[in-house]
Amino acid sequence: MAVADENIAATPVTVAAYLKQHETKGLLRFITCGSVDDGKSTLIGRLLHDTKLLFDDQLAALERDSKRHGTQNGEIDFALLVDGLAAEREQGITIDVAYRFFSTEQRKFIVADCPGHEQYTRNMATGASTADLAIVLVDARKGLLTQTRRHSYIVSLLGIRHVLLAVNKMDLVGFDQGVFDEIVAGYRELAAQLGIADVTAIPLSALRGDNMILRSDATPWYDGPTLLEHLETVDVGAGESQEGFRLPVQWVCRPDQNFRGFAGTVAAGGIRPGDEVVALPSGRRSRVQRIVTADGDLAQAQEGQAITLTLTDELDISRGDVIADIAHPPQIADQFAAHVLWMSDAPLLPGRRYWLKVGARTVNATVTEIKHKVDINTQEPLAAKSLDLNEVGFCNLFLDQDIAFEPYRENRTLGGFVLIDRQTNATVAAGTLEFALRRAGNIHWQHLDVTRQSRAALKQQQARCLWFTGLSGSGKSTIANLVDKRLHALGHHTYILDGDNVRHGLNKDLGFTDEDRVENIRRVAEVAKLMTDAGLIVLVSFISPFRAERRMARDLFPSGEFLEVFVDTPLELCEQRDVKGLYRKARAGELKHFTGIDSPYETPESPEFHLHTETDAAEVLAQRIVERLLRE
Repeated sequence: MAVADENIAATPVTVAAYLKQHETKGLLRFITCGSVDDGKSTLIGRLLHDTKLLFDDQLAALERDSKRHGTQNGEIDFALLVDGLAAEREQGITIDVAYRFFSTEQRKFIVADCPGHEQYTRNMATGASTADLAIVLVDARKGLLTQTRRHSYIVSLLGIRHVLLAVNKMDLVGFDQGVFDEIVAGYRELAAQLGIADVTAIPLSALRGDNMILRSDATPWYDGPTLLEHLETVDVGAGESQEGFRLPVQWVCRPDQNFRGFAGTVAAGGIRPGDEVVALPSGRRSRVQRIVTADGDLAQAQEGQAITLTLTDELDISRGDVIADIAHPPQIADQFAAHVLWMSDAPLLPGRRYWLKVGARTVNATVTEIKHKVDINTQEPLAAKSLDLNEVGFCNLFLDQDIAFEPYRENRTLGGFVLIDRQTNATVAAGTLEFALRRAGNIHWQHLDVTRQSRAALKQQQARCLWFTGLSGSGKSTIANLVDKRLHALGHHTYILDGDNVRHGLNKDLGFTDEDRVENIRRVAEVAKLMTDAGLIVLVSFISPFRAERRMARDLFPSGEFLEVFVDTPLELCEQRDVKGLYRKARAGELKHFTGIDSPYETPESPEFHLHTETDAAEVLAQRIVERLLRE
C-alpha cells in the first residue's frame, strides 16, 4: 500500500488478532448521489486516497490516467478511481453504479457511486436499495437541482433514514458560510417533506480535501464533524425493533433421506432451538429442532446470519416460503398498494402481466391500477394511465397467489420487490409494498358444487377458447363465424366474442391507446374464462396485437383449453379488403394508434393454428379447425 500500517508486527499471533478485529468491525453501506458533476466520484476517490487505501501501482495508474483522461489540467483526477467505463472517462460522467470497499480502524465500508444523469436514475435506485446512509452532494455554485430532489425522493422511498448533505465545491464560492446556510436550509425543508429526519450537513471541497478527513482552516465557522468522522460514528441501527423472527427460505437442503433443512438469511429477529414457528403462506406449525451452519450448530441465530433450520415436523416448505415467529407472523395477502419506480424504456401498462420477485419468491403479478404518479420535484400526485422510464407511481398490484409480506418501512426483505418482463426476463421496475388492500382479506373464492367439468359433460363437449388474432381485415371474424356455424350445426354450444361487438357494450369506455388495448384484452379474456367455466366453446376474435396480453389470456385457462389461431394475412391484402376505409384514414393521419400502421402487431410465436388466407379460402380454413377440434 502507499502507506503501510507500522503498528502491525509480522507475527502470526498479531496478524490473526488483527484479522479477527477486522472481521468483527461494523459495516456501513452508503451511496453517493446528486446531480451530474456535483463531484460524487471525486469525493470517493479522495476518500480512498486520503485514508491511505491505494496500492502503489493503483496510485501510479491514477497519475497516468489523470494526464490522459483527467479534467484537472494534469493534476490527479480522483474521479477516475471509480469511473472505470470508457464512456465514463470520455464524457467525464458516471453511468453505471460503481461499488468500492474500504476500511478504517473504526469501521468497514461499502460505497456505491451512483450516476447523476436523469436517464440513469434506475441505476441510482439499484445502489440505494441496500444502503444504510446516503451522501447527497450539492454543488455550492448551483444549489438544489431537479436531480437532487429526485434522488432524495428515491432515498426516502427506499427507506434510507440517514442523509449526509455534502455541500461540495465550497472553494469555488470562497467558503462562504451564507451560501452553505442557504443550501442547508433549503435541503432541510425538502427532507422534512420527504420524512427524512436525520440530516447532517458538511461544507467541503472533495477535490482539495477540505473537511474530508481533517478539519479545514478555510471553514473556521463550521464546528461539526468531518466527512470520515461522521461515517465512522453515525448510528444506523435498525430503528424500529423487529418483533418477530423472519426467515425467507432460499433453498431446501436435502442431501439424503435423513436430513431436511431450510436454508436462508435471517431477515429479522432471532431464533433458538425449541422455538415454535409457522410456515407461510401455508400456516403449518412446528418447532425448531436445530440451527445448522457450516461451522456447526448454533444455540441462537440473529438477523443477518445465513443458517439452515431443521424442524421437528415434516412440513411442505418450498423456496420462497417464509418461516416466522408464531407469536408475531407477517401478513398474508395477494393484493397490495405499492410504490413502483419504472426502469424500462417501454411504458408500464396496467393490466399487463409481469413476474414479481419478493425475497426468494416469484409470482405472477398485474398492475391493476395506477392511482397516481408522483411529481419528483413537489411530490404532488398526478393523474396517469401509464408510467414511463424513471417515473414513480402509486399502484395497486394483484398477485396470482398469496405471499407473506411486511411493509417496506418495517422490513426491506419482505417489502421490497422487482417486476420482471415475462418475455425478455429483464427487470423493468423496483417497488415497495406499502399495505395490503382490504379486499385482499375480505374476498374469497366461493366453493361451487357444480364444477366446470360437469357443465361441459352435460353439453357433451370439451370447453375450449379459440383465440383468433391478426390484423384488421385479415379475416378473423369471417373464419370465426364459419367455425361457429359448423359447430352449432353439429350440436355444440358455442359463443363468439367479436372485437367490434364487445366495444359497443362491455368495452365502450376504451379507446385504442396501448393502455386501453391491454385493458380491452384483459376484460375479454376474463369473460371468455367465465364462458369456458360454463362448459361453452367460446370463439374470441380480436386483433390482440401484443404477445404479453395473449399470453396473459392463455394463462387463465387450463393446459390445452386455449387454442391460439393466427390469421396470417399480408398487410397489403388487408388494405385491399378494407371496406371500412380504416387503413386509408390511418395512413392519412386521421386515425391514430392503428395496428399495422402506427401501432405494432407482434406476431404469435407458436400458435396452435397458423392460417394463411392468401392461399386458402376461409371455408377451407374453418373446416380445418373444426376437424381438428372433433379429433381432439
